[in-house]
Amino acid sequence: MARHLVTSALPYINGIKHLGNMVGSMLPADVYSRYLRQRGHDVLYICATDEHGTPAELAAKAAGTSVAEFCAQAHDEQKAVYDGFHLAFDYFGRSSSRQNAEITQHFARKLWENGFIEERAISQVYSPVDGRFLPDRYVEGTCPHCGYDKARGDQCENCTRVLDPTDLLEPRSAISGSTELEVRETKHLFLLQSKLQHEVEAWVSQHEADWPQLSSSIARKWLTEGLHDRAITRDLDWGVPVPADTWPELAAEGKVFYVWFDAPIEYIGATKEWADAAPDGERRDWKSWWYESDDAVRYTQFMAKDNVPFHTVMFPATELGVREPWKKVDVVKGFNWLTYYGGKFSTSQKRGIFTDAALETLPADYWRYFLIANAPESDDSSFTWEHFAATVNKDLADTLGNFVNRVLSFSRKRFGDEVPAGTAAGEAETRLGEEIARLLAEYEEHMNALQYRKAGAALRALWSAGNSYLEEKTPWLEIKTDPDGAALTLRTAMNLIHLYAIVSEPFIPASAAAMRGAFALTADTATWVAPEEAKSLASVPAGTLFTVPPVLFAKITEEELESYRERFGGAGA
Repeated sequence: MARHLVTSALPYINGIKHLGNMVGSMLPADVYSRYLRQRGHDVLYICATDEHGTPAELAAKAAGTSVAEFCAQAHDEQKAVYDGFHLAFDYFGRSSSRQNAEITQHFARKLWENGFIEERAISQVYSPVDGRFLPDRYVEGTCPHCGYDKARGDQCENCTRVLDPTDLLEPRSAISGSTELEVRETKHLFLLQSKLQHEVEAWVSQHEADWPQLSSSIARKWLTEGLHDRAITRDLDWGVPVPADTWPELAAEGKVFYVWFDAPIEYIGATKEWADAAPDGERRDWKSWWYESDDAVRYTQFMAKDNVPFHTVMFPATELGVREPWKKVDVVKGFNWLTYYGGKFSTSQKRGIFTDAALETLPADYWRYFLIANAPESDDSSFTWEHFAATVNKDLADTLGNFVNRVLSFSRKRFGDEVPAGTAAGEAETRLGEEIARLLAEYEEHMNALQYRKAGAALRALWSAGNSYLEEKTPWLEIKTDPDGAALTLRTAMNLIHLYAIVSEPFIPASAAAMRGAFALTADTATWVAPEEAKSLASVPAGTLFTVPPVLFAKITEEELESYRERFGGAGA
């Protein structure tokens, strides 16, 4: 089977992420990785905390601790939340790692040798009150394009336009708030993206057919506007240092690489971290995933639309300029925004539901299913508590959870703790098998194409097919006149539960494990069910012991819904 490398945008270190961040990167990457593993592929899912740049320094300053201590603690806090969401990373690294520093410096040296980096004197904002040059995010002000008054000096959060600090109107220091700013001359390294424009265009043309329209349109927009040379160093105390053996003067001044230069390289760095963390006796070949691997590895990235330009244009330009055979992405799965009642989720403004609070409120599978089944793919989607409750109650509690509970409870009550035998399958079971095979093939098709909303609809249809079968056969009536027929119906339904457990695992892994664990099968090693195989609905034979698991999904009541609105905000709060 194929080798699949999967990465998601690195969550930034300054605080717990919100649901919009989760659905725009890590969660869909996890769903895809789980699916690929179940289909028998060799998968490596890599992620890491993005720890460099001014927000890390500002957050550490606000917390009254060193940046290193802040990042170490924040990394562990984020990892605990992702564990709670059952994100099955193969490795969750840190961009402040030694491995990332080494590879970043290697890339910079190679770009310099190949003529794609040059040292330039530039005018930069200086704060006499703070006694230092102010890197991009240390300068805040009004965006000249959209008028947003909290824009940062690298990018406007509102309109997503990339900025320089000197572009801002009414600029102020993010450290002291001082507006007494000066512009002074200093030296920085620039990546000459303009010299790589045609190579990037050619590379995008070769790959964009496999990308969603959102990703290709963003890349094309940037290429049409033209790639500009961009400073890749900053005046910060925290970051990958400029190597003194290549740029002694800049190193002596304490320059570090811009976070958007080293962060994408951390995908490679984290893979080396994974290899270096191998237990005794295990050898992990990190380089085979990244070096001279174009024909051997399929690489898929997941990210929200604000990160797409850096991964479809800027990082590919870096890799091309290095002139070494590093693996470049095959598919960039971009997502639009998940909004909160029509407004943006925002880490900086604490707007919306954050992932730690979500897990404190309801189990992870509730969130996983809702977010993926309503993923903001073709356009933005809005989170509302009303929509969330309706989805949980209808799809999870009524359609899936109620099916599992009533089948197992009714069978135990009437036939005991073993799967009943009953008569041989009849016409209704044949029709059901054909329908399940068709829906399962549709589900596979959408998962392979990374069409999450469609995959969610196909999964929901699979669950609904079981309920339709029960309504057709009515075993609660059938048992009065044809006990063997009722036994067949329940055995068939139990086989559906086992199938649901397998194919639902990418969406709702904890609930899938509970469904699968209900059956005491001695050799339950199946990782997937092929559509043709699913037709027989015979993986759980008669005589198999089973238990009734706890309720998988509880309905959200009106009282609970009201309490959520009051706690988090929303309609009627």
